[in-house]
Amino acid sequence: MAVEHVEVERKFDVEESFVLPDLRDVPGVTEVSPPVEHVLEAAYYDTADLRLARARVTLRRRTGGSDAGWHVKLPAAAGARRELHSPAGRAARTPPKAVLEPVLGIVRSTPAEQVAELRTRREVTELRNAEGQVLAEIADDHVTGTALSAEPGGAAVVTAWRELEVELVDGDEALLAAVAEAVEGAGARPAASPSKLARVLADRLADLDGAAPEAAAPEPAPGKKGRKGRKKAADGGDPGRPAGEVLRAVLRDQVAALQDADLMVRTGQPDAVHQVRVACRRLRSILAAFRPVLDRAQTDPLRQELADVGAALSGGRDAEVALGHLRALVAGQPEELVLGPVAARLRQAEIKELQAAEGKARKVLSGAAYLQLRDDLDALLADPPLTAHAAAAADEVAREVLGRTAKRLRRTVHAAMDTDDPTALHEVRKAAKRVRYSAEAVVPVLGEPVAELVDALKDVQDVLGARQDTVVTRELCTRIGRQAFGAGENAWTYGRLHGLEEARAERAEQDFWACWPVLVPVLKAAVRP
Repeated sequence: MAVEHVEVERKFDVEESFVLPDLRDVPGVTEVSPPVEHVLEAAYYDTADLRLARARVTLRRRTGGSDAGWHVKLPAAAGARRELHSPAGRAARTPPKAVLEPVLGIVRSTPAEQVAELRTRREVTELRNAEGQVLAEIADDHVTGTALSAEPGGAAVVTAWRELEVELVDGDEALLAAVAEAVEGAGARPAASPSKLARVLADRLADLDGAAPEAAAPEPAPGKKGRKGRKKAADGGDPGRPAGEVLRAVLRDQVAALQDADLMVRTGQPDAVHQVRVACRRLRSILAAFRPVLDRAQTDPLRQELADVGAALSGGRDAEVALGHLRALVAGQPEELVLGPVAARLRQAEIKELQAAEGKARKVLSGAAYLQLRDDLDALLADPPLTAHAAAAADEVAREVLGRTAKRLRRTVHAAMDTDDPTALHEVRKAAKRVRYSAEAVVPVLGEPVAELVDALKDVQDVLGARQDTVVTRELCTRIGRQAFGAGENAWTYGRLHGLEEARAERAEQDFWACWPVLVPVLKAAVRP
């Protein structure tokens, strides 16, 4: 099993003549240990098209030093980078399946082969406080990196350089900043490359980036304006790009969001399943809303694939959220109204649902259908099936998209006014989501009025989302209450919880009908030319 390590560090480029300054003047540092030398050798693995490197992920097998073995470094977030360590084992030519599992959503069925090797002569200096705690380590690295050729028999490219890595151990960000200031004062410069591997593979990465330029947009559709005469948005928007270009940028962002959420699921991060579902919903909504710009014959099957993934992940996530809400609700009740082991039973159910949801999510995300979906999304980005409308002014298409989704929302709201069907407001919620996701995509084009619409729609979704949550919580109250009764426990509290959730649903409905008249003018302002 992989062991996780969180790496908080700063990297610096230094000349061969660089001398590490006396760091005993750094606040909190009382001892600077003599440097200890290590010789590290690492083989780096990736697909032929460097998917891992382009996703800011590093996969290597290192020998030497205190952390020999397989390492998977994940993208940095909030200044820290998560690293998964696994034993070296016998495999050396290709990464073991267990090592690849966290990044399966990136490599998928494509083989990961060695793309580079690095040899590092490292001198590690520890900074300690008065109690002997190691606050930080400074690694002074002399590196020789070899980029292997992508072509059989091609020449390898060798690069050599020197760099510093300052990594926190038990120190804090203030210490890291102080050490950084000291080494920069001695001539170090913030590293030009985010990692050693990125430096070694810079030419190959540049070639790949240059091999997939943005596709030229088709000629404008008959009757559509070109760039001449297009008005400049006075509200902060940027209508100057073709609609196809805007759409491609939106799709890239959402596919990247799905990939990030995929990594979260495979590495056991909180809220990961929810983020996968959100990314799938956003992609479905964008593909539906931008139908004038995309060939439906090619994108509708993708929408169905996305829907299938979202549906497969829905049950466990919904129950997890609902049980968390019920536990909080029970904790807020007077003691005399909680009869029996209600909190314990809810907690047991929550743990069971969470484990089931995580297991199912990993199974779904490792299945052939999902991996094919990821391949299909990559193909969509590489060669989107743009229509003639893709060359039209982005503001024109954006207003058309928003207008159509807004019309659908108004239609579902009016239908909900005329029926007692409890599912009608759920349809309103789904229509509001589509408007919101479409609006978020075109804020850079249409500016402030659409940003205000996004904010207003978030409030609507919160209200209707709370109402929809009660559908799940009430079903759980009934089911768990029956289980408790069957076990000889007093089930009265579950009935009370059910009643409280019914009241929450009624309040949410009232809140929606109160905010709808406020939303209407915001909706009109956003779609008005």
